[in-house]
Amino acid sequence: MKVVADTPPARLEQLIAAVGAAVSAQDTIALDRWPLSAHAKNITAELVARWRATSVTPAELAGILVGAARAYHDAKAEQELELVWTGPAGPSIATRRTDQALLEVIDAATGRLFVTSFVAYKVPSIVRAFEEAVRRGVRLSMLLEPAESVGGNISIDVIGKMKAALPGARILTWINKEPKFVGGSVHAKIAVADETICFVSSANLTGHAMERNMEAGILIKGGNIPIDLQRHLEALEAANVIALT
Repeated sequence: MKVVADTPPARLEQLIAAVGAAVSAQDTIALDRWPLSAHAKNITAELVARWRATSVTPAELAGILVGAARAYHDAKAEQELELVWTGPAGPSIATRRTDQALLEVIDAATGRLFVTSFVAYKVPSIVRAFEEAVRRGVRLSMLLEPAESVGGNISIDVIGKMKAALPGARILTWINKEPKFVGGSVHAKIAVADETICFVSSANLTGHAMERNMEAGILIKGGNIPIDLQRHLEALEAANVIALT
């Protein structure tokens, strides 16, 4: 529910109290004093409009908002974020390297694994993890940038190399570009598994990125981001924006 996601907890408690104090959905004077901003006014107006289309009482709507708030904040609390860093070590925080985070996502996959990268080569430990994922029945999809010889923006044939190294993988490329994207590249560096865990990083799938470059990323477990990210990538394939090579 948008009103829950867009409202700070203390203000939401005030809104719930105002809803509970309303006479009915048609008489919501108690809500007039709640909004403090234009955005809050829009949220309130949308809430009241939807409420008036139902037979829900003020007490029932207040209870619904309480339940929605609890569910939303519980779900947010379940999400775990971890900084991932490859490069010179810092004095204040200890982080895992890029290859360690990527391997965790690959190893966690049981059904679907979607990976994107501009380039991919000389990463034997990662390729072995991909091979193991395919052996245990994971549907591995990889979106990569094609070579210049076939209209891409990279000098080497990464797609050909990955097809040879991972015959069980589904290799995709960005084939249907809107005019504003013509000349653009697959520059996202993402790994997402089963809508439950994802790694978003600056690192390509290369040996230098895993071991020598200065790279940063975020490992995300739980919450909506892995769900939204995996569904978005799969929707791009369903819409034929990206396709198997």
